[in-house]
Amino acid sequence: MASLSLKSFTGHRQSTAEQLNFIYQAPPQRANFRRRRSSLRITAARSSPKLADRRLRVAVIGGGPAGGSAAETLAKGGIETVLIERKLDNCKPCGGAIPLCMVGEFNLPLDIIDRKVTKMKMISPSNIAVDIGQTLKEHEYIGMVRREVLDSFLRERAEKSGATVINGLFLKMDLPENWDSPYVLHYTEYDGRTGATGQKKTMEVDAVIGADGANSRVAKSINAGDYEYAIAFQERIKIPDEKMTYYENLAEMYVGDDVSPDFYGWVFPKCDHVAVGTGTVTHKGDIKQFQLATRNRARDKILGGKIIRVEAHPIPEHPRPRRASQRVALVGDAAGYVTKCSGEGIYFAAKSGRMCADAIVECSQNGKKMIDEGDLRKYLEKWDKTYWPTYKVLDVLQKVFYRSNPAREAFVEMCGDEYVQKMTFDSYLYKRVVPGNPLEDLKLAVNTIGSLVRANALRREIEKLNV
Repeated sequence: MASLSLKSFTGHRQSTAEQLNFIYQAPPQRANFRRRRSSLRITAARSSPKLADRRLRVAVIGGGPAGGSAAETLAKGGIETVLIERKLDNCKPCGGAIPLCMVGEFNLPLDIIDRKVTKMKMISPSNIAVDIGQTLKEHEYIGMVRREVLDSFLRERAEKSGATVINGLFLKMDLPENWDSPYVLHYTEYDGRTGATGQKKTMEVDAVIGADGANSRVAKSINAGDYEYAIAFQERIKIPDEKMTYYENLAEMYVGDDVSPDFYGWVFPKCDHVAVGTGTVTHKGDIKQFQLATRNRARDKILGGKIIRVEAHPIPEHPRPRRASQRVALVGDAAGYVTKCSGEGIYFAAKSGRMCADAIVECSQNGKKMIDEGDLRKYLEKWDKTYWPTYKVLDVLQKVFYRSNPAREAFVEMCGDEYVQKMTFDSYLYKRVVPGNPLEDLKLAVNTIGSLVRANALRREIEKLNV
């Protein structure tokens, strides 16, 4: 077995045998300790030793927006960084919408953005369409990207910043025997010379960032716990040019039990095709049926189209019970950072990767010192403080408005309100929960109740007709 070691591991902090035994006990006792640890507040040790004759070594597992952003930040911050990604041409089944703030914040070139969406149609179960976007300013838009383009750009930028990018499949990691021992990563590297089977290798690092998606092997390695997940199913459809003109700067969202019992269906424009998809948590086995219904709802607008790619992937529904353990942290989908209601994850993946890397760079003094779990928890505390309100609001919206078709009818009707659109877009485009106007909020509450009442009345009338 080949072995890759990023310089010898040095730097030891004085610890008593009793302290080391408490942290690294036999497996059954250690498991109990880990369960209790979640209730403890762990702080960074001020005596963290300086590293002699080398830099801190960090491996980033996964090369999506989370991994690419983390690797770039680490490398720029003086950390010896390796990024491992299995599929360098990965096309994740993702709507591909990014907020305006991400373009500037992550310095994204405009040529990787396929479309600038300034109009949206929200379409109810009864096919009532509401136009959204009237409150957008001239310079505001929702960016539409292809994941294979965005992810590749972020990885290449990380490599230019000094990170080593490996085309490989992460298999597992051996946890440290002592508090300051290295993590030993096992992976298969595909270098184009060893054939399809690749070459088994190992690597020693000081810390690991798990950015390897909803099925994260890094999360499994640290017993991070399970979470509920959705299945996203998407087809890329090449439609005639005259029909593509309709979607030039327009995206559609369909709600209804037919397209998803707990989410929505979408038609998002890309460079020369549209992405048509849906998702569900509660009825995963029926996902193809929901996808067919989404296509049927958009049938007239995509007529004559040819399916050029079919994609499916799990999407987390809430954060994992544990997102940091010792010198391992989770970011992006691996941590569970996808919003309810909207299903947005790209920005939050990239942002969490950068925030985690920033914490490592700062606490290690640009790679000169060892880090510990307390340092990684600084990233988690900052993340939760910044984004918990956003996740909570969207969770409530999903529970209220995605529970039945009458509620969805009310939701679509509410989306026609100019005040709702302004609040929604301001929050989405700039990633903040915008404080509302008390009077307008009261009017919105009254209108929402009215919409729910009317929707239920409509359902009763339909049921009479069916009888």
